[in-house]
Amino acid sequence: MANDRMTMPGDIPDFVREAEEAMASGEAFLPEEPKEVTIKFGRGLVGEPFISKNGNELVEIKIPNVDPKDSRPWESFVISPKIVHENQFGKGMWMKLPEDGTTRLARSVNTGIDANGKKIWKTEYRNVANTELKSLLESYKTRESVLGKLSEKKEAIGSAPKTMKPKTRTNDVSL
Repeated sequence: MANDRMTMPGDIPDFVREAEEAMASGEAFLPEEPKEVTIKFGRGLVGEPFISKNGNELVEIKIPNVDPKDSRPWESFVISPKIVHENQFGKGMWMKLPEDGTTRLARSVNTGIDANGKKIWKTEYRNVANTELKSLLESYKTRESVLGKLSEKKEAIGSAPKTMKPKTRTNDVSL
């Protein structure tokens, strides 16, 4: 008999009343598509798949250092191999991550030498936004290519003054 009582305007929550009014006016309630970041990188940065301690299949992706003079070990992160895809030509890889998400990067850091002379390594972690991760993995696009450097060297050689070399061979045959 609890269903027989009449509902009062104060019994209906505001969000339900607003939704009913919006539906009556013809508004559609479509969920927003989550914004994603597409990250493209080389096949050589993807490691071999492995099984984690809790039984999930993961793959390690390495991030090269942006500065060529930086000799520290590369940063890396692990992700499900189901997210990583080959491009249509089979030479590159790509993945999509949520734009507003973060990824935890790890880097091995040498902290010193023990009594036996072996290096002591520690893992350093940091969280980066996925948009920053995209710029880190795609930093190769901002580097100057070897062909660009080659064309500059050819121009430099072409603009240099040419010197005449003395002939060392002659066609005269004396007997």
